[in-house]
Amino acid sequence: MANLRNAISRFIEECKNMKELKKIHSQIITSPFLLQSDKFLLLSRLLFLCAISDLGSLGYATVVFRFMKNPNLFVYNVMIRAYASKINGGGNEICSSQSLLLYKQMLSEGIAPNCLTFPFLVKECTTRLHGRTGRSIHAQVIRYGFYNDVFVQNSLIVLYSAYGTLRSARKLFDEMTATRDLVSWNSMIIGHLRSGELDEALGLFRKMSTKNIVTWNSIITGFVQGGRPREALAFFRELQLVSSDMVRPDKITIASVLSACASLGAIDHGKWVHSYLKMSGQESDMVIGTALIDMYGKCGCVEKAYEVFKEMQKKDTLAWTAMISVFALHGFSKEALNLYEEMKKEGVRPNHVTFVGLLSACAHSGLVAEGRCCFVAMKQVHLIEPEVYHYACMVDILSRAALFEEAEELIRSMPMKPDAFVWGALLGGCQMHANVELGERVAQYLVDLEPLNHAFYVNLCDIYAKSGRFEDVKRIRTLMKERGIKKEVPGCSMIEIDGVVHEFSVRGSPDVQMDKIIGVLKDLNDDMKMGRVSIILM
Repeated sequence: MANLRNAISRFIEECKNMKELKKIHSQIITSPFLLQSDKFLLLSRLLFLCAISDLGSLGYATVVFRFMKNPNLFVYNVMIRAYASKINGGGNEICSSQSLLLYKQMLSEGIAPNCLTFPFLVKECTTRLHGRTGRSIHAQVIRYGFYNDVFVQNSLIVLYSAYGTLRSARKLFDEMTATRDLVSWNSMIIGHLRSGELDEALGLFRKMSTKNIVTWNSIITGFVQGGRPREALAFFRELQLVSSDMVRPDKITIASVLSACASLGAIDHGKWVHSYLKMSGQESDMVIGTALIDMYGKCGCVEKAYEVFKEMQKKDTLAWTAMISVFALHGFSKEALNLYEEMKKEGVRPNHVTFVGLLSACAHSGLVAEGRCCFVAMKQVHLIEPEVYHYACMVDILSRAALFEEAEELIRSMPMKPDAFVWGALLGGCQMHANVELGERVAQYLVDLEPLNHAFYVNLCDIYAKSGRFEDVKRIRTLMKERGIKKEVPGCSMIEIDGVVHEFSVRGSPDVQMDKIIGVLKDLNDDMKMGRVSIILM
């Protein structure tokens, strides 16, 4: 009997598909030569493979579980783990809360949990957004004495971070000083980054004695998404200095760094990253290819972006959309529309963002008829319901063409409330064509909507100025002064030198030697006054 049990156990381990697994299952339950204890042991192993393995089926595992007599803690843990993290063959999540229901059933049968039970229960609460239940599970952790288990604590940190209760997550983290591992540090850093607390995340990052690529990717990506791309590039340079076989930039790193280059317009750095990608032997997949297209496009290298696009062997919706958006950004409207037609021929479905690019392309080139066609096709052909930003693009197209009645009719037909961008697009058209009557009405609505936004006052002043109504210009400026509204200073200018991006602003920049720059400008000014410098107009 032991030999038969061992043979069947080996068959389970070597099983390659569900058909074989079902045959083995049939042999186990029908064999007269196996003891009940052997059958239970074999069914437990079969259940594990069926529930956890990629070749298995959670639905079939559920059937096996239901017919098992007196399941033990191992069996419950397997099913709790499977329900908390598994996706069935159809791609849809199995009924939520099943792992929590199994946990209640397990307790009702007098089976106490262990340290392997709770991480998956907490994962269930994190994934399915069961915040209150998550706190109840935390109480269960304390009740059963697993509050010092590092795996349980790490899962709780992720849970509280996911719900934005960072104070609770940080309290857990600070109290586990003796048992912290890399996962603990990374989870806490990611929690701070997701909540926009970049400096707190950086503080923890600097305290870490050991970092893995997840740590570096988290801090680089977090700072890019948090609007601090220059620092993200600095982290990448730092990573290169400490790079080893254990910590080496991967595709996530590259994609994030390319995003930082795109934000800064750091084309030299972006080209270097592209070269690094080739030299390191990393295969450029669709994610990297799309990031390269976006980077080259935002840095003004349209031809290079298109070159990367053509070299991509596989292109998904995001890749096509990225290239269409690059063409739109730089005024190549016909190219954007032609690429859209090619995209459809290739059988790739456009998405919401694709149509933002197409409508923007039409707006920048005054292609009203093409814009109307795209807007209609979006709804009727591709069954994509327009969002508020699509309406803003369409209003922009019509307003630029002075089709104000049609633009207002479109706004009235919107199924959602128009926002400042929709009205702003209409106001921009009024400013362009000096439509004072409509411009006054729209501007007043926008001022009521956002009374401290200087842009609406400035646009109205410009409309009045173009119409020669300078008394009204004076009135609006006086109103701005009374309300303490000032026109914002332009953000900044940036220049890339030797791979380092330097930022210049009217207000000054901490890493720029403004005193020396002002001194040089003063010397040039003095030399020009004395006639020692001649200016050649090109």
